[in-house]
Amino acid sequence: MAVRRVVPNVRSSNVRESRDFYELLGLQEVMNHGWIMTMGSPTSPTAQVSFTAGDKTAPVTPDMSVEVEDVDAAWEVMRESGAEIVLPLRDEEWGVRRFFVRDPDGRVVNVLGHR
Repeated sequence: MAVRRVVPNVRSSNVRESRDFYELLGLQEVMNHGWIMTMGSPTSPTAQVSFTAGDKTAPVTPDMSVEVEDVDAAWEVMRESGAEIVLPLRDEEWGVRRFFVRDPDGRVVNVLGHR
């Protein structure tokens, strides 16, 4: 299974202040949906971190996101493994197909692919 990027999702009570702080380190805003904002390196596009006040369409906020080449294949692997599915596979209005799964340490992982 091909992984395209892994992004930590940091809970933030003030996403704007987080953006301003991480800009000082050279990161740039690459996505902002209001409730989640992602900062990335201009020289290494897969070096990213997201800041979120909460997830708009899910019951929990994931701890990290893993973008995979084939989210449907990842869904089948996780389902067949017996891993705890936190959010079933679904298409989101902002252009991703995703599901949430809980890792062995209890972290919630947002597994996604862009459509």
